[in-house]
Amino acid sequence: MNMLIRRHSSSCDRQEERRRINVPAAEGEEEVLKSTSTTSSMGEEIHEEEYFELNEVRDKLEGSVGSRLNLFTRELGLEKTNNKALRIPQECYNGFVINPNGRLYKCWVNIIFVWAIYSSFFTPVEFAFFRGLPNHLLNLEGVQFVFFADVILQFFVAYRDQHTCKMIYDRRRIAIRYAKSSFVLDLLGCFPWDFIYKANGRSEAIRCLIWLRLYRARKVKEFFKRMEKDIRINYLFTRIVKLITVELYCTHTAACIFYYLATTIPPAREGYTWIGSLQLGDYKYINFREIDFWRRYITSLYFAIVTMATVGYGDMHAVNTREMIFIMIYVSFDMILGAYLIGNMTALIVKGSNTERFRDKMTDLIRYMNRNKLGKDIRSQIKDHLQLQYESTYTNENILSDVPEAVRAKISQNLYRETVEQVPLFKGCSEDFLNQIVMKLNEEFFLPGEVILEQGSAVDQIYIVSHGRLEEVVTGEDGSEELIAMLEPHSIFGEVAVLCNTPQPYTVRVSELCRLLRVEKQSFTTILQRYFSDNRQILNNLLKGKDIDLRIRQLESDITYLIMKQESELALGVNSAAYHGDLNHLKDLFNAGADPSKTDYDGRTALHLAASRGYEDIVRFLIQKGANVNCIDEFGASPLLEAVKGGHDRVVALLVQNGANLSLQEAGDYLCKVVKESNIDLLKRLLENGVDPNSKSYDQRTPLHTAAAEGLHVVASILIKFGGNVISKDRWGNTPLDEGKKCGSKPLVRILEQAFVEQSQR
Repeated sequence: MNMLIRRHSSSCDRQEERRRINVPAAEGEEEVLKSTSTTSSMGEEIHEEEYFELNEVRDKLEGSVGSRLNLFTRELGLEKTNNKALRIPQECYNGFVINPNGRLYKCWVNIIFVWAIYSSFFTPVEFAFFRGLPNHLLNLEGVQFVFFADVILQFFVAYRDQHTCKMIYDRRRIAIRYAKSSFVLDLLGCFPWDFIYKANGRSEAIRCLIWLRLYRARKVKEFFKRMEKDIRINYLFTRIVKLITVELYCTHTAACIFYYLATTIPPAREGYTWIGSLQLGDYKYINFREIDFWRRYITSLYFAIVTMATVGYGDMHAVNTREMIFIMIYVSFDMILGAYLIGNMTALIVKGSNTERFRDKMTDLIRYMNRNKLGKDIRSQIKDHLQLQYESTYTNENILSDVPEAVRAKISQNLYRETVEQVPLFKGCSEDFLNQIVMKLNEEFFLPGEVILEQGSAVDQIYIVSHGRLEEVVTGEDGSEELIAMLEPHSIFGEVAVLCNTPQPYTVRVSELCRLLRVEKQSFTTILQRYFSDNRQILNNLLKGKDIDLRIRQLESDITYLIMKQESELALGVNSAAYHGDLNHLKDLFNAGADPSKTDYDGRTALHLAASRGYEDIVRFLIQKGANVNCIDEFGASPLLEAVKGGHDRVVALLVQNGANLSLQEAGDYLCKVVKESNIDLLKRLLENGVDPNSKSYDQRTPLHTAAAEGLHVVASILIKFGGNVISKDRWGNTPLDEGKKCGSKPLVRILEQAFVEQSQR
């Protein structure tokens, strides 16, 4: 159980997680909310954070020109923002640390993005046309100092932890993280490779290192990824622009490589290149190095495009071996690129991508929230959770809906079994019980600040913490909060409310990004009903925490009553199954931990009922499970007596074979009653199974006394056959012979006199 701790003041990390940025809305628009999205995997791996802005739109999703301008203003980070909301608390860091949500840093990021676009397109040009590049383009090489400044700034930019979703302001951790990630490639991309190339004897291998700058293209990819999920921008337009950019960049790079292959040939042999031997109409490209740069570039781009589209007229073609090899590789790549472009355009028409489904769902959700005028806090939580679900769709159980049940069970065992085994509540439970619990688990992710269970609410789910941290908080009558405990991995919550059918005692709130395993109350209680011994073990485990957990101590009497109630219900269930001859259900109850010797309110066991009904298979099963064959109920009856009374000879033989004996309490009174009722068959079975025919009642009368007094000569002969004593005297000194003479039955007197003579001679 979690250790109780006193409430402490909220840390800066909590302030940062719960903080939301307030942005003034343009006329005709709603507020803009900002949420942080993180992706999670089965192995608790969370990808790099990315920021996603959503505005609350009207039903038609239309806006004025001013609204669109404000949109781009916000995209570039130029809007006025409350600096106080973006300020980093002094206690959160030591030294200079940059807030990634600050307005100035967001402007800097957008500046770097613009230069990253330029660098991605200019790098192939610089590599291929370096021998004839205009000076005004070469002067742009100084932009590398901007990227170098960004490399330095990255050592001071706070980041959101991938596992806890908390903002990290520790400079040492920031530096180590950046050094281990993209620092080396970013730094190499800032080197002046042209200068190094010239200083190193113009080695072509050195010049090839300029391609390291293309690593900056990841910023362009991230930009398009954000735009695709922004419902304010048309998805079809965004995707088409992205596809055109991909196609244009591929042909642009190929054009530069085509020219590079030609320009690296010695000038004396430049006629043996595709451009040196080119003639378009009356215009010849002899001494092409002296031609205007833009004409050379457009010619190379034309060659790349018609080659990619395979619609060329043959006016341009490869001349030397290097060009032939590259064109073969380029055409092979173009087939893949063409398939990619066609496939994406088809997907746009079909509208089947996850991003489109997310956008549609987000649009409907925003319309619903606007129509019902939901508050800002709940809007933010809903959007954040929907974003998290989108990023972690691979954890959705629907993915495995078509997988066979047996395979899904194996997957659940591999993923969750180890976690469930370490839950304190399940300590000592059986393997089968744990397997059933694991198969019913569903995985969910929650962002910091989300409330999982509210204090006082009815709980219909139990949660197990697989990853992250949560806090249990109690709210006082005055609205103040007190931190009761922190829930770490392998903790469980909601179990008290579910097991004891009580309201949730505390509010459970997420402190760090959490992966929780959820099991429904109905599924959980159904499993508990099938595994009674594990149910009892769980309640006992719950009681063990009463010394350290106040809520358990308060519910101790309820838990104890629950244990007793469940034991009684199980005993009744066993007796009911035995009475109705339901062997399969009886086996299930014993697999759940039922006790074969447990009695009901009349002291009767399942063996009593099965024997009375003559169920031989159930009697045999109960004996195998260790049932007491000589158990006596509140009426003095044993299972053997019940079988004898019912006339179930096979059951009687089975019980006798397993050690049952027919020892009756007040046997004399019982036999006298049987004799008086003239139940000859029962009397025979009782005597055959060892009941003493001379058992005496309270008045010292034997069954033979009763038979003689009633004139039952047949019964008297049976009793005498099994050893009935005709000279036994009752409390008044009368023998059975005396009773027979008073009765006046001549057959009876004759039988008694003959027995008297025989017994006197012994």
